[in-house]
Amino acid sequence: MLLLVPALTAALSYSVLLWLLRSRAADLVLDHPNERSLHVRPVPRVGGIGIMTGTLLALTLSGAGAELWMTAALLSLLSFADDRRGLPIAARFGGHIAAALAFVGLGMHGHPWLVSAALVTGVVWVTNLYNFMDGSDGLSGGMAVLGFGAYAVAGYAGHDATIALAGAGIAGAAAGFLVLNFAPARVFMGDAGSVPLGFLAATLGLTGWDRGLWPVWFPVVVFGPFIVDATVTLLRRMLRGERFWRAHRTHYYQRLVQLGWGHRRTALAEYALMLFCAVLALAARQSSPAVAAGLLGFVAVVFAVLLVLVDRAWARHVAAGRT
Repeated sequence: MLLLVPALTAALSYSVLLWLLRSRAADLVLDHPNERSLHVRPVPRVGGIGIMTGTLLALTLSGAGAELWMTAALLSLLSFADDRRGLPIAARFGGHIAAALAFVGLGMHGHPWLVSAALVTGVVWVTNLYNFMDGSDGLSGGMAVLGFGAYAVAGYAGHDATIALAGAGIAGAAAGFLVLNFAPARVFMGDAGSVPLGFLAATLGLTGWDRGLWPVWFPVVVFGPFIVDATVTLLRRMLRGERFWRAHRTHYYQRLVQLGWGHRRTALAEYALMLFCAVLALAARQSSPAVAAGLLGFVAVVFAVLLVLVDRAWARHVAAGRT
């Protein structure tokens, strides 16, 4: 069953997307290049439809609670409306907060209110950061395959069929999308895919923690490349007084593309980094607090070194007048 579900969701996701691309439906939501884009031609932004078709099937087969799949589905619908028409930031952000409150209120019982408030904040942040990081061919799709795949492995090892099947199924749905999204991308996932994927990365991670499958740091390390890049970039933009909610090209992965790495090499490097994080997290998820602290310290040093290297390369790039 663990192998059947991702295969089924991958096939379903790919089939839906192929049908959309061969019909006129893809022309309804086109991502047109602008000064902040990394692509140079219009690309259909309907990938989220295929991803969520497979994902909702996976959540249904896994037996996940209604507070999980219903909120993910509603977020996808809200985000698709944003892809089509463009919604005010208050409407988008309000929907993210409502979804996080619904999940924590219905699915995470017995925690003090301060902990619950922290959980809601974490869910909202990861929901948004996944959207922020969806800006290069193959990046978000590949990260979903690896991240939710790690959840599936940990769920299987912990004899939790719900987490194992949900993680494997979402990874499969993302794999079906990735076939058409790896550089050069034929389709983008759009907010209809990135927002619910971010929500599910956070909520499945918290569900596994609540069930005792892994410590709270586990999902943070698994999705570390996304979390670190988005968080550091946001904080730097806030400190510079920039309008941090506006689209931009200052994420580390965006700078790698602009430095000449291109979409393929950047995606493969990010995959390697996330696989490294996932393997470490899986190996240490049941370790002692001392070992876990050492792991987190090591991962933090690795990320700090990588960020400094990219910053220095970018400074040389700017000094040479190449931007």
